[in-house]
Amino acid sequence: MADVLSTKYTFYSEVPIPDHLRKMLSANERALFAVKTIRDTAVFTDKRILVADKQGLTGKKVEYCSIPYKSVVTYAIETAGTFDLDAEIKLNLSGGYKVELQFMKSKTMTDLLFKVYNTITEFMFN
Repeated sequence: MADVLSTKYTFYSEVPIPDHLRKMLSANERALFAVKTIRDTAVFTDKRILVADKQGLTGKKVEYCSIPYKSVVTYAIETAGTFDLDAEIKLNLSGGYKVELQFMKSKTMTDLLFKVYNTITEFMFN
């Protein structure tokens, strides 16, 4: 049986949309909001999730991952319990690829979790 391809991104808080990610958007794409990841940022647009993932010791090498909403086959949300440190949104994409969006516990975690969930839902069904 083949290994399932999967990736996990950890989100912390909402931040302004950085210029280096704004430049990567198409002319007919509208940026909605951005979220801080461990070393960089993810931008949610009306077409996709664009994640910049800095790599290496210096962080000069950057991998950009684009997740179009139209490629999401199924998705699930897992809220944090009393003793949990995080909550998650799990995306199953066409081609068997899995992406986990992990939200670290904070005062604004639940609001951000549902903002992302509602954004995915809105663009999946429109």
